[in-house]
Amino acid sequence: MKRGEIVEKLRLELRRGALPLAVLSQLRQEHYGYSLRKELNAKGLDIDEGTLYPLVRRLEKQGLLCSEWRSDDKRRKRYYRLSDLGTEVLVSLLHEWRSLNACLDRIIEEKS
Repeated sequence: MKRGEIVEKLRLELRRGALPLAVLSQLRQEHYGYSLRKELNAKGLDIDEGTLYPLVRRLEKQGLLCSEWRSDDKRRKRYYRLSDLGTEVLVSLLHEWRSLNACLDRIIEEKS
């Protein structure tokens, strides 16, 4: 396997682990799918529909999100927001993320 292939696979692995945290953090405010995707893209996280929608459905199935259908501009859209459990989980994940980042920074700096 070539270096570029290895880097790409590992990059995708890192990214896959971070996406739920990004989605949960954005859903502190209500969004429908497309607006969520636009907001994440505007903040530098490019995510396609084929990744976002299955993730959002999985998070909802886990009880972390609430959703409801609404008609808007003559179209039905499903709006998502954090559930109470989702808020609790987000707080825990943010703590874990910050702790892991601090630890990795220390490890990386030791070897630089």
